[in-house]
Amino acid sequence: ECGGLSANTDSVDYREGTDKHLSMRKLTGLRKFAPITLKRGYTADRDLWNWYKNVLNGVTDRRNGAIVLRDEEQKPVLRWNFFDGWICKWEGPAMNATSNDVAIESIEICHERLELGG
Repeated sequence: ECGGLSANTDSVDYREGTDKHLSMRKLTGLRKFAPITLKRGYTADRDLWNWYKNVLNGVTDRRNGAIVLRDEEQKPVLRWNFFDGWICKWEGPAMNATSNDVAIESIEICHERLELGG
């Protein structure tokens, strides 16, 4: 499961004293990107935990990556590339002895830029 493929640009009101119209101009401000949330069934693969462990230990471990949407034949359709990402949240599976739900691992990746590619 993937979520958080979201971008937002702040609007900055601006007006010069020599402007003839008595209204504000709208300039583009800072761009902000929501953290990407990824969830998967828990596996023995510890790559995501090891990446997060680097962050916990104070090691700068920023990575570029991509979220790829595939069709029924597993051919790439769309690609969202993120840049300078790092795991800012890791969540292990919830345990409930009264059910047999799949154990889900979840991470959030904070990043500095998101681009939609082909």
